[in-house]
Amino acid sequence: MDNRLSTKLAAGAAILFLVSGLALAQAGRGTGRMNGTVQDPAGKPVVGAKVTAVYTQSGGSTFETKTDKKGEFTFMGIGTGNWDVTVEAQGYLPVTQRVYTSQLNKNPKYTIKLEKKSEGTGIVQDEAAFQTLEEGNTFFKEGKYDTALLMYEEFMGKNPGAYQVLLNIGDCYREKGEFDKAIETYNKLIEQAAADATMGKNMGAKGLAAIGLCYLKKDDMAQAQDYFKKSIEMAPQDETLPYNVAEIYFSNSQIDDAIKYFEMAIQIKADWPDPYLRVAYAYLNKGDMAKAIENLEKFIQLEPETARTEQAKGMLNAIKK
Repeated sequence: MDNRLSTKLAAGAAILFLVSGLALAQAGRGTGRMNGTVQDPAGKPVVGAKVTAVYTQSGGSTFETKTDKKGEFTFMGIGTGNWDVTVEAQGYLPVTQRVYTSQLNKNPKYTIKLEKKSEGTGIVQDEAAFQTLEEGNTFFKEGKYDTALLMYEEFMGKNPGAYQVLLNIGDCYREKGEFDKAIETYNKLIEQAAADATMGKNMGAKGLAAIGLCYLKKDDMAQAQDYFKKSIEMAPQDETLPYNVAEIYFSNSQIDDAIKYFEMAIQIKADWPDPYLRVAYAYLNKGDMAKAIENLEKFIQLEPETARTEQAKGMLNAIKK
């Protein structure tokens, strides 16, 4: 490959990182799309559930909607980055799930399962306290983490069985830079999730990934990678876990680790086009044109008629010239 093509590809990779940085600067606003389905424990759609997506950076954007008759929801105008998606529905425990979205790629369709409230068993004892939980979420999105903590702790004081809120509490400590307290809280979440046969593995995996993110923020890449690995091992059939980990590494210029986890997502769900496109970009950053071509061609095969496909075809033609 001649030097001119190498320069063009390097410039293209730089543009990708620039676009990502711009999305962050706009506090979560962008051109992406997030959609998903809310289901009950039996896998049936939950109609009319309130879905709130909060950009995880301080002062980030918030989107809100309700699920349709199929239990589905959609947000448009989403920027690149991590979002905390909270689902609330009458008769169910609230659930918060962290998802990564991209403006450059088609995002996966997320499935969020709710757990029935168990009145009288200690899981939910005070219905009115859910207003407190919503207030906590509002303060969190505004970057008022100390006030959000008070709200979350008040809710848990009235509903000690709703251990899932420990994830919110840990996130507050993490955003405050109190990583040891955050990790301690996430570990409590993981411990309590182990006794939950319905959604325990999913919540435990989230807790492990959250600990990994704490270590990443502390610049301890070895510990971060260890916890990301544990998270994926706990929920090995969830392709979004390794995909999200790969995006974190890619955004931190850890290209080899990004490739590893993108390819892990491919192994779990071989017909999902997104990781093929993203790993192709990663291989371009490494200068491995053969692997980039291989993954671009697979992406085009799986997603033959979209705007992303035209972009991929243009890049493929440039490499092959």
